[in-house]
Amino acid sequence: MQLYIKPGACSLAPHIALREAGLPFELMKVDLAGKTLEDGSNFLAINPKGQVPALVLDGGEILTEGAVLLQYIADQAPAAKLLPAAGSLARYQALAWVNFVATELHKGFTPLFKPNTPENYKPLVREQLASKFAFLDQHLAESAYLAGADYTVADIYCFVVLGWARHVGVDFNGLTHLQAYQARIADRPAVRAALVAEGLA
Repeated sequence: MQLYIKPGACSLAPHIALREAGLPFELMKVDLAGKTLEDGSNFLAINPKGQVPALVLDGGEILTEGAVLLQYIADQAPAAKLLPAAGSLARYQALAWVNFVATELHKGFTPLFKPNTPENYKPLVREQLASKFAFLDQHLAESAYLAGADYTVADIYCFVVLGWARHVGVDFNGLTHLQAYQARIADRPAVRAALVAEGLA
């Protein structure tokens, strides 16, 4: 498989998941501004949406959208237990957290990365994110991971998005449970390896 990424972007989540799952893959770095690959070829030929991540499967099929890639990867390596069993309530609870990260956190950061976002709007965005982080901190006071005692792809995705906070002036220093959660995930071998491979550590 080939995973198309931009270092540090949301594509880091399926990258970590592939390492956690023990699946063979090749990293392909994308210049999103120019929509080109390292060899100069057109990334839009791989993903016409022009976004990462994109995963080219062994048969040549292409999957996009990070939340979907996380589920696909988890299902390719059930022994890694990155998601509970299909059809179980626990699985739907874990997927609810994947969706929360995608819609409430990931998209919540988007205005802070856009150069044309009005400066007077950014404090409101940071305030909204801070309220979501406070909610997570309260939840993690009672739970080791988002969906309970077990680490899942929801935690991988959340870890990646939390990593953006310091780059855009969002502070969660007082949220001790959230900080401990982030540190716990950062210490996993697969996470450390992915960060090194993307030049982030």
